Amino acid sequence: MTIFASSILPSPVGDLTLVASDRGLVAVLWPDDDPARVRLPRLRDQGDHPVLIQAATQLADYFAGKRQGFDLPLDFRGTMFQQRVWAALLTIPFGETRSYGAIAQAIGQPTASRAVGAANGRNPLSIIAPCHRVIGGNGALTGFADGMETKRWLLDFERRTVAN
Repeated sequence: MTIFASSILPSPVGDLTLVASDRGLVAVLWPDDDPARVRLPRLRDQGDHPVLIQAATQLADYFAGKRQGFDLPLDFRGTMFQQRVWAALLTIPFGETRSYGAIAQAIGQPTASRAVGAANGRNPLSIIAPCHRVIGGNGALTGFADGMETKRWLLDFERRTVAN
């Protein structure tokens, strides 16, 4: 039986709930995240879990503009298709964006843009697997679990960081 540990990380976009298993980081959840978006069993508060400490440190460095990527053990939990989409998110460079269609192409399913959008919406590892970097084919910002204001903030933050 897997035990899930959690801790809260204050951030510029609100208090993030970090969730880890014995295999790696399972989720980064938003302050008002819909419990149906990422289904998890009951969590145990355990701020001293090594993956949670590592994730909190790396996220703090990200928000301080000192880190542009993450080096954490990840424990993605979803369908094979979702996991392929989430793995593709990990390849989007800091400060850049990709369309849903580009992600669909990258995973070898060029007609699956809508399914990519659905998988993106269920991404359990927000910021780490940067779903905020995925935009509409016309360049428009599209849905985001914590709302468009947070998505815009993250994209602007990354662009400013790259520019400095």
